[in-house]
Amino acid sequence: MLRSLGQRPVTGSDEDPRVAELRTAVSRLRRELAAHPAEFPDRGIAEDELAALAAMAVTGIPEIPRLRRSLLLVAGAIGSVSALATSLADVRSAVDLFREPPLR
Repeated sequence: MLRSLGQRPVTGSDEDPRVAELRTAVSRLRRELAAHPAEFPDRGIAEDELAALAAMAVTGIPEIPRLRRSLLLVAGAIGSVSALATSLADVRSAVDLFREPPLR
């Protein structure tokens, strides 16, 4: 479940909590997609864009336009797979956190 915006990173951590939330949400969706048995035409696109989102989360503060583009591509690729809807919504919520200034 996503943390509220009011939560702070662990004491001693300089990590932006938005980045941690993005990393967690993307990781969960990647695992669920990998475990999903059905093949669908745009699965490769979803996997590639989730890998790009994961890489952005590892490097620190991601580029907002690139985040949104990747989210749109993932949503378009797997949006009709109901088994992944909750995790996809979590990724969307994590990307939406980047509209707010970082918590420090």
